This record gives sequence, structure tokens and C-alpha cells, in this order.
Amino acid sequence: MEIKLANFVGSYPSVEKCIESDLPEYAFIGRSNVGKSSLINALTNRKSLAKTSSTPGKTQMINYFLINEAWHLVDLPGYGYAKLSKKHRASLKQMINNYMIKRSQLVNTFVLIDSRHSPQKIDLEFIDFLGQHQVPFSIVFTKTDKNKSDKKTLSNVDLFKEELLKSWEVLPPIFLTSAVKKIGTASVVEYIDGINKQL
Repeated sequence: MEIKLANFVGSYPSVEKCIESDLPEYAFIGRSNVGKSSLINALTNRKSLAKTSSTPGKTQMINYFLINEAWHLVDLPGYGYAKLSKKHRASLKQMINNYMIKRSQLVNTFVLIDSRHSPQKIDLEFIDFLGQHQVPFSIVFTKTDKNKSDKKTLSNVDLFKEELLKSWEVLPPIFLTSAVKKIGTASVVEYIDGINKQL
């Protein structure tokens, strides 16, 4: 599948206020500064579809993009951004959780993990939350170009898999990506296309 059309639809403060639509939705989420906006721009071949920023925590709404007039890409706020107030973090967490649990149009959630780091507790906890609520998800490792070698990337990926296998019998689909070098982006798009064809 080639993404020919990608348009911003709107930003919404809660799942209850999201647009009414029967189109399938694919959500993208990860820790703040995981490179989510850059990956979305790489996937859609747009330089500034999703707003990138040197300041983590910029996304604080549920952002919708219409792709090829056939499905929605949903850009969610990052989790675990420490510089927000405790109350604001709790509010964002509730918004994200409600979207995950209540949004019937959600087909798959792409959980973005920074490939430069060993397994982080906050990522594992979010994945466990998805499992508890039976939310289909995939894992996308980002920023593989930032590692000194492919060996380092694969080592961190393997460590993450080992942690998951402590509580999961079967691992979800896993993608290794670089927004800068466009590594793995085509695989993510083709995966979405494959799901859409089965719906």
C-alpha cells in the first residue's frame, strides 16, 4: 500500500468527543520523546503532518489523521512525561486509557519503544495494561539509526522480548524502524494494509 493522501482531521480532548466514524483506527503511542511524530511523518511521507518538537510532551490531545480516505491514524499523547503536573499526567493517562478501552473503531495500537534503551518499566506496564483489556497491539522500536551498531539494537530488542516472555506466551508483531533512514516504515504500512484487507 502506498499512502497517497494524509490529512489532519482534528484534535479531541476525550474519547467521548472523538469523531463519529466507521473507519478503522490505528493508534500510535509511546513514552515522550520516543520519536512518534517523526515516525508518523516518515510513514505518511509528509515532512510535517505530525508536529515534531524538541520539547517532549507536546501532544496532549487525541489527534486524528485520515489516510487514503480509508482509515484513521491516531496520534496519542506520550505517557510518563515527568515535567507535567501530577494532576495533568493523571488526566492524560485517563484519557489514553479511556480511548484504548472504549473506542470500538480501534483496530491496532502501535506501541513505540526507543531502541537505544534497555527495557523500561513504564513501557512494560503499558503493554500489560493493553493485555489486561485485550487491546490488539504491535511493538515498534524507533531510532535504530541512533545506535552505534545493529548489534546494539538487536541486543536491546532481545532484552525486551525476554521481559515480555515472563508474562506473555506469544509475542506481538515487532518492527524495527528509523524515521531518518526510512527503515521499517514500509513494513508497518503493509501490516496495516493487510489488516484492512481482512476487515
